[in-house]
Amino acid sequence: MNWQKLTQVEQIEEIKRQSMDRPVLIFKHSTRCSISSMSLDRLTRNWQSEDDEKVTAFFLDLISYRDLSNQVAREFGVPHQSPQVILVKEGQVVYEDSHFGISYQGIMSRI
Repeated sequence: MNWQKLTQVEQIEEIKRQSMDRPVLIFKHSTRCSISSMSLDRLTRNWQSEDDEKVTAFFLDLISYRDLSNQVAREFGVPHQSPQVILVKEGQVVYEDSHFGISYQGIMSRI
């Protein structure tokens, strides 16, 4: 996966703008959580190189950027979870899931 790091609150507006042209995926990851690591691994193992042309993927390290993670939850109207994926299309959340519910097929079916 071709991850962009989500590290600044200003990027939230950029994600909304980008999502008007192409869906944007946010993966909220806890480096201290084995479930988060397993969910991330499952997603990256299924990801195809051509998927990088269909969706822009952002990676948010929850431990380093907890306040930013909370802001993402507020901005997109989804409860905070860890791990969590949020798929934004045309400025709106079209898919959100967490823990073992995170599914490559679920994400790709909404792109």
